[in-house]
Amino acid sequence: MKTQPWFASCPRGLESLLLDELRQLGADDVRETVAGCSFIAPLAVAYRVALWSRLANRLLLSLGDCPLTEDGDVYAPLVELPWEDWLPKGLSFVVDFSGESRAIRNTQFGAQRVKDAVVDRFRQRGMARPSVSRKTPDVRFQVRLHRGRATLSLDFVGGSLHQRGYRTGTGRAPLKENLAAAMLLRADWPGIAARGGALIDPLCGSGTVLIEAAMMVADIAPGLARKRWAFEKLALHNADQWRAILSDARGRAERGRARELPEIRGYDASRPVVDKALENIRQAGLEGTVRVICKPLAALKRPTHKPLTHGLVISNPPYGERLGDVESLRGLYRDWGELMLREFAGWQGALLTTEKELGMATGLRSTRRYSLYNGSLACTLLLFEFSEEHRLKPRTQPESTAGGAGGEMFANRLRKNLKQLRRWAQREGHSCYRVYDADMPEYAVAVDRYGDRVHVAEYRAPRGVDPEAAARRMDEIRTVLPTVMEVQESRVFYKVRERQRGRAQYQREDTGGELFEVTEGQARLLINLSDYLDTGLFLDHRPMRLRVAAESRGKDVLNLFCYTGAVSVHAALGGARSTTSVDLSNTYLDWARRNLALNGFEDPPHRLVRADCAEWLASDTGEFDLVFLDPPSFSNSKRMEGDFDVQRDHVALVEQCMTRLRAGGRLYFSNNLRSFKLDPVLAERFAVEDISAETIDFDFRRNPRIHRCWRFLRNE
Repeated sequence: MKTQPWFASCPRGLESLLLDELRQLGADDVRETVAGCSFIAPLAVAYRVALWSRLANRLLLSLGDCPLTEDGDVYAPLVELPWEDWLPKGLSFVVDFSGESRAIRNTQFGAQRVKDAVVDRFRQRGMARPSVSRKTPDVRFQVRLHRGRATLSLDFVGGSLHQRGYRTGTGRAPLKENLAAAMLLRADWPGIAARGGALIDPLCGSGTVLIEAAMMVADIAPGLARKRWAFEKLALHNADQWRAILSDARGRAERGRARELPEIRGYDASRPVVDKALENIRQAGLEGTVRVICKPLAALKRPTHKPLTHGLVISNPPYGERLGDVESLRGLYRDWGELMLREFAGWQGALLTTEKELGMATGLRSTRRYSLYNGSLACTLLLFEFSEEHRLKPRTQPESTAGGAGGEMFANRLRKNLKQLRRWAQREGHSCYRVYDADMPEYAVAVDRYGDRVHVAEYRAPRGVDPEAAARRMDEIRTVLPTVMEVQESRVFYKVRERQRGRAQYQREDTGGELFEVTEGQARLLINLSDYLDTGLFLDHRPMRLRVAAESRGKDVLNLFCYTGAVSVHAALGGARSTTSVDLSNTYLDWARRNLALNGFEDPPHRLVRADCAEWLASDTGEFDLVFLDPPSFSNSKRMEGDFDVQRDHVALVEQCMTRLRAGGRLYFSNNLRSFKLDPVLAERFAVEDISAETIDFDFRRNPRIHRCWRFLRNE
């Protein structure tokens, strides 16, 4: 069987689930990328993906790519392509266009140029001109510009696969069908059902989760009710093969509906919403399988008509952005958590929300968390085990003298700092900031807040300091800090910081720590507080990252010694045309890749390069509009020849960077060696400005020399 290249798109956060699903459906060489997976498959497998995928949005047939003309236009290369092979006579079409070039600055103009190429191709061969239909096209093409090439795809299905066809009405906050399916798969609903478990949704809305759950256990293909398939009009369509696959799916659904299925029930307080759910259930042909009752959450009890010893309670409650603000919803989430412990002890749970504090309001400790998207809303799926063991323990206040007089002095300083910093952080929108930095010399620690966690770095006591006294003060810090910072003890992470040589600060200290998400400006970044001395985000460089974001629109940005890629993420979010991130560590390049993917960016145009920065600068020939250079003070990594000393080597490194700048470009050079002195020769060759004071934020005012930073421009 002839195989062809395909791409299945999906909401962000579902990629790994989609990869497994595609493999189960028979796809080969499946590769996960941001918001989808590419794969190789014959036509029969593509039919099965179209009919059976519970997670995909669109299924695209890859048609290849071609280079643009020198001025960046698409018309000349596209008019030479065999559009008549892809667009049968008499069919209408439309073009979905993305990307920019020198000749094409907006998607509407790009789509028009592609349309002109298609129409002229037919005219040149004496064929009838195909018509364009923006609302109901027979064939939908996708054209994407990237790095001087146009990539072409054909929408095989002709619309999103998440639209199953059973939904006639929804509530005010509809949940997409493929996200509902992903919630069920993450919560292991198929496994729970196989073990005889039931499913309850106490806030079921229009019933999407209930219907998707029933379709899974009844072996009903999600696309079975779909009325229109674009591929049926294509020349490549094999009608006999499609009929056989469709017939097999109908037979499986008939047999599935006839089996004894698990108990699946939903409840909602709104009668109109329940009526919509019942109509959707009828449209899906699941009237005898799914039951929905009008009942408020407060009145819900575990059904008693038959023993239901275990199962899954799953909910997509309102979460602020659409149906109510966070404060007004706390009671709903608290009631949900109390109901679970009272009525469903021993069951599993799943809850989708956008707000961490609402998840905490349930009073339950989640066992797993997954990042998902409901449309453009970033959400978190929380999984629970309903038991007293997983109830969040109330915080207890220690005696005012806990930790002794010294501990109380440290606590008072923390409170004073927090009073100022919280207002500032809230005003600026910062979730991560430094609270304390050895303000009292005898309590020599740096205390940083990362969202709802705290990172404490203990500075190694100098010689001559009594080790027992230092240990006693550290015990006092451990005693008072969780209460003053208002965090659980398990969410405070302690490290010992010594004077490091090279990138020793990046060495692994532990294993198995979780990566969790924080926000900085528009950026979403992954942090690890347990495995390394540093966390994945240098907080003192926050102003510099935000400056890069503000200056990156339309620019090619180079990030040297990129660490976990936070600067590259900010540049991409600021509208950079491309980013190139260079580092010698595979660990941190992988971390950078995940940070970029978390924000919806991929390679290309956001490239990651594993290399020694100095060697890479000497060999690569690319040009950039903005360069960020933040080298370590010293490095003698076994992966590089010789060693690196920023004081000794910075002149050559800066000069190499300046050769890569385009006219009008700028270099930002930073380092944190306290004794560092910029070589005067650089000021003779370039326009140099010390901008250190501008790059020290409010939370680092106590330590203004934590880093130095210069801006370099070419002398014109």
